[in-house]
Amino acid sequence: MNLHEFQGKSILKSFGVAIQEGKVVDKVEDAVAAAKELSAETGTEWFVVKAQIHAGGRGKGTVEETGSHGVVLAKGLDKVEETVKGILGGHLQTAQTNGVGKRVNQVLIAEDVYYPGDSEPSEFYMSVLLDRERGRNIIMYSTEGGMDIEAVAEETPHLIFKEEIDPRVGLQGFQARKIAFNLGLSGQAFKQMTKFVAALYAAYEGCDASMFEINPVLKTSDDKIIAVDSKVTLDGNGLFRHPDYAAMRDKTEEDPTEVEADEAGLNFVKLDGNVGCMVNGAGLAMATMDIIKLSGGNPANFLDVGGTADAARVEKAFGIILKDENVKAILINIFGGIVRCDRVAQGVVDAYRNYGNFPVPLIVRLEGTNAQEAKQLIDDSGLDVHSVVLLQEAADKVKEVLA
Repeated sequence: MNLHEFQGKSILKSFGVAIQEGKVVDKVEDAVAAAKELSAETGTEWFVVKAQIHAGGRGKGTVEETGSHGVVLAKGLDKVEETVKGILGGHLQTAQTNGVGKRVNQVLIAEDVYYPGDSEPSEFYMSVLLDRERGRNIIMYSTEGGMDIEAVAEETPHLIFKEEIDPRVGLQGFQARKIAFNLGLSGQAFKQMTKFVAALYAAYEGCDASMFEINPVLKTSDDKIIAVDSKVTLDGNGLFRHPDYAAMRDKTEEDPTEVEADEAGLNFVKLDGNVGCMVNGAGLAMATMDIIKLSGGNPANFLDVGGTADAARVEKAFGIILKDENVKAILINIFGGIVRCDRVAQGVVDAYRNYGNFPVPLIVRLEGTNAQEAKQLIDDSGLDVHSVVLLQEAADKVKEVLA
């Protein structure tokens, strides 16, 4: 589950990570009051207004309606309302929004932390994530903060460092000091960075995250180390332990079809193909997508109906798949272990009839318990459904209906 910047920062702060303070508003008329409150708390006179959407590159992105960027400096209280108007309610298009602007429903009014002082501010990159292959947590960091980390990795890979952490042991003090040293810090900034790294790692583990990314981590002109941004992804499998974090979910930022499927208890992921898939089990889903690729098509989705596939569930799955206008055919591939194939077949027949004029070819492969009875049910239904037995038959039929 992805979080907004302000939500990620609230988690970081709860674990002792120093952050750029801010106030969130969803109405223009609340902006000035929020800025005044922030000024009273922090002493800031300039403010940074940040669009809150689930996408990176906001600073370089453009609001379609106004031409404003997604992150804008407001040089004084009198500039706040005008700046917020240029962002809030508009559609922000960034390199990560696939050419479609995302509506900005909230903005974060944050303190300006790039104030003058005894030294120049420095920006760093830092993230914590899991290396699944090695079974270790990784802190990845770089002196090139504020930049696209992919570009840094491609052009100057020697400027990216990684610290591997055994989760059974946890982050050790010498590792935090090593990170601060590699970032070229000394004195008070060195001490602040070691504390920052320790608190960041504690937050990553404590909230069952799959990723924390902070870009930039800022060394201020008076040697404080703070998180200016935050990109946080929580492991959905761990949310039952964190109902307060689960409540942070913003469904308006997610694909509406995936939200609908989730509410119906269906495991669904939208893809960019032309053949809809309906299966039971993740392994069979992967095999089904391979079949579709081999047939010359492309999977339009991953959809796992689970162990129950009655008429209502199948009909709901049909509706979700057919929301995608690119779908030219649907392949149902079910293995009946606990679930009986004849029940699934009856569900398919009933759902097909309930749907009315079915808009695309439907191919059904049911194997396992009562598979023969299932095939007979479909063949005798009189409906325009292609029933197959073998995987190769399924692939050939997909190729045929797409021709």
